[in-house]
Amino acid sequence: MPRLLQSRKTEHLHVLTIGSLLTWTSALGAAPAPPAGPLDGTITPLDDDALWRVNDHGKTRRELARHSKLDAEAYEEFGKEMLQMCRFVKPILAMTPPDPTTISLDALRKLMFLGQRFRALPAEEKYNQVQLMTMSAVDFLDQWFETDVLKATMAASGIIGTFLGIRSPGTAYVLLHHYMGEIDGAFRAWGLPKGGTGAVSAAIASAARAAGAEIGTSASIGKILVENGSAVGVALENGDVFRAKVVASSVDPRRTFLSMVGREYLPDEFVQDLRRYRFRGSSGKVNLALDALPNFTCRAGPGAHLRGAISISPSIDYMERAYDDAKYGRYSRRPYLDVVIPSLTDPTVAPPGKHVMSCFVQYAPYHLVGSDWDSERDRFGDAVIDTLSEFAPNIKDIILHRQVLTPLDLEREFGLTEGNIFHGELTREQLFFLRPVAGWARYRTPIRHLYLCGSGAHPGGGVMGAPGHNAALAILKDWR
Repeated sequence: MPRLLQSRKTEHLHVLTIGSLLTWTSALGAAPAPPAGPLDGTITPLDDDALWRVNDHGKTRRELARHSKLDAEAYEEFGKEMLQMCRFVKPILAMTPPDPTTISLDALRKLMFLGQRFRALPAEEKYNQVQLMTMSAVDFLDQWFETDVLKATMAASGIIGTFLGIRSPGTAYVLLHHYMGEIDGAFRAWGLPKGGTGAVSAAIASAARAAGAEIGTSASIGKILVENGSAVGVALENGDVFRAKVVASSVDPRRTFLSMVGREYLPDEFVQDLRRYRFRGSSGKVNLALDALPNFTCRAGPGAHLRGAISISPSIDYMERAYDDAKYGRYSRRPYLDVVIPSLTDPTVAPPGKHVMSCFVQYAPYHLVGSDWDSERDRFGDAVIDTLSEFAPNIKDIILHRQVLTPLDLEREFGLTEGNIFHGELTREQLFFLRPVAGWARYRTPIRHLYLCGSGAHPGGGVMGAPGHNAALAILKDWR
């Protein structure tokens, strides 16, 4: 259920924030972030071999050359081009989307800014940018590479959080969205915060308290209070009422408006657009407590290959077959898995000699045909472990405990509608000035003094705090 997380008082403004702690990253100033343990590359196990890309450029080049000398050459050029695309897109992430249907000076200035930036790109980068926004991940990568396992693993970033296959148009942009992950300014760098991702929220909470915020947890929201068309506070399910001049919600748009506000306060057209806003949760999670490290047949024994990501994406056909199951309302019998072992980077998350393994699983459609998730949860977990055992045969013998989270569990426990980790798919018709709906993509809403500050607003999901940053600027601008 959505929670009341923060109430901040200043001399002029009292803000209630419900949902994610990440919304305060900018409003309160950067908190001391927990140190991040870098993930050293990605290994993709095969039946009798592997593709292992690491953070060392020379080693990765030599590894790629084993599979294809042409791909080893192209990989460097691809990285340079993607870096330029990231630099072009990154400023847009921090922008309040202009509404192209208005004639306001602010919207015109932003549209001119975007046009001038695009016009300044070299011709080749213009082509790449258009292709990234329109093509499938596989079709885009086909222009660069020939190695099947390389394309399958790279294309996997294009389907995260979407109910699409790697050959579906539009997934090339999602690939770019994930390519922009960075640590200390280095794009495509990934890491695990010490103490787990919750340590990031704890650091932000610490900064919030230092700035005067009061934080409440386990406080389920009943309603957002609306008087004369304005949000004036929230009522908890236990009957407690908190009033404020501003309410900021990082709960997903459907829950915020249709459950917590109520359609009686909203324009009919806005409600209809919200009902068309697509979630289509497509992923689940399996967490394992292990008595020892998994032993992969492609690279036996412990080693540095286990300190990075382990991608079960051996071929394009494998990925497409996983999607075929989902298209017809079934979870993937042999799913795509994105696996990490956080205890190798941060020993504090497991007892000495033990380990934890986190498996992101796709596909797991929210709507199952002929069954339901309460009935299928254990079989879904078994399918994940059976798939892992094809590459690490000892995995079943070393599991001490397991936690299986289906899309329904993500909805029940974390308030993610249909289990969508991004508060709505990152598809082209739900991006930029169309997120969450046309005409209301500027963090303001049809309810005065109610703002969206979560992943259902531009630029979408990810552990980056960008929607909260942008919403905070909109609130400050409105309440100067």
